Amino acid sequence: MPEHAAGSSHRAVGADAGALGADAGARTRARGGVLAVGAAVIGLAALVLGFIPATHFFGAVAGVIGLPLGLYSQLVSISTNERWLNVVGMVASFVGAAFALRHGGFSI
Repeated sequence: MPEHAAGSSHRAVGADAGALGADAGARTRARGGVLAVGAAVIGLAALVLGFIPATHFFGAVAGVIGLPLGLYSQLVSISTNERWLNVVGMVASFVGAAFALRHGGFSI
């Protein structure tokens, strides 16, 4: 018991990393980056399309897709850079969807 309290039996963090595969962490980081960039691109597209009255439908659709994508990407993000892109994408999606709804929303 005293040796457990002293920390001699503790395993290092990531000791089971070999069980998951060598590139499991790389795939997770790549997925977070792709989601963050996707959220930012779709958000900026929603902002531009929502601002133009003739493309309000596509702006509304992009806003409705971009906001949940940004929220999920924020949930699984690892780095601060990904979180910045997520926030930019979510805000742009929200504002683009608001512009699109002002110009006619989902009506064709």
